Amino acid sequence: MNETRIAEERIDRLAAFAREMARAGEHDRAREAVRLARRVAERHRCGVPRRFERFTCDACDAYLLPGRNARVRLQEGSHVVVRCDCGATARYPYGE
Repeated sequence: MNETRIAEERIDRLAAFAREMARAGEHDRAREAVRLARRVAERHRCGVPRRFERFTCDACDAYLLPGRNARVRLQEGSHVVVRCDCGATARYPYGE
């Protein structure tokens, strides 16, 4: 139980670091932080926070910043469509 809490704290710190590096324009360092956070989550069998999951690209591990390296659109109906610069698309439902 204690190891899981430590892993979750490390994932949170890596997510914050990835966000800072992406905003600073250091996309390679942000990508490495995303990969490391996912690896820690996988090793300890705990998930990553939803906000982190939604702002990372599954295909290229980039930390997504809307307007810079990601396009965010509302699809008619009830979906948010996020498209990364690499071309990968993710769709998420939103409230009714």
